[in-house]
Amino acid sequence: MKQANSYFQDSNSIKGIYGDFIVTSNDKKEVLLYRLSILFCGLFFSIGITQWFTNGSDQTWFWLLFMSISMGLSLKWIHIYLRPLHQILTILWILGCIGFLILSYHFGVTNLFYGLRENPKSILLIGPLFASLTGIGFKEFFCFRRIEAIGITIFIPIALIGYLTELANENFTFTMLAVSSLLLLILGIRKFNLPAEADIGDKSVFDFLESQRKLKASES
Repeated sequence: MKQANSYFQDSNSIKGIYGDFIVTSNDKKEVLLYRLSILFCGLFFSIGITQWFTNGSDQTWFWLLFMSISMGLSLKWIHIYLRPLHQILTILWILGCIGFLILSYHFGVTNLFYGLRENPKSILLIGPLFASLTGIGFKEFFCFRRIEAIGITIFIPIALIGYLTELANENFTFTMLAVSSLLLLILGIRKFNLPAEADIGDKSVFDFLESQRKLKASES
């Protein structure tokens, strides 16, 4: 069991759909970095929500910044076979970060959430950041059927769309985000109970898709 969970040893040969493959120690290190990124993303999200609840939103931007960085790192090391899906999540993250910078410049970092409160439509600028996080949650649910992952996939869109359309009040939105932050933290902690190979999946599928992509590129 220790062998299977080691992040620093190659796996034994594993039979895949398109042939046998080995999960290398480098693959496992990427999995470790991905899991740490998800864990810290959940941690920063939860701390930011807690500080918002106890001391107001003036300094919450700090935790949102570190949450965004952690999310970006998780997208760097995440294993998604479909390259277009990975690219979409990355583009959403980039757009959300740009929106975060625009809002910070316009309202000032300490007044960022006050500005969002007074101008609900401004959520469109930072929304792609959370859309990217929702995508990560969906990937985790699709691959592992973790209930906390589907919670993230559902609650974050409900919170932001409800706030954007003004169908939900601030208390409801805050509650949905608080629940989402807790679920993300739980997801990050529970991922360490899985062997590293679980996050890699069937590597032969990735190798096959990559070879097909290179073949099409060489023919064009």
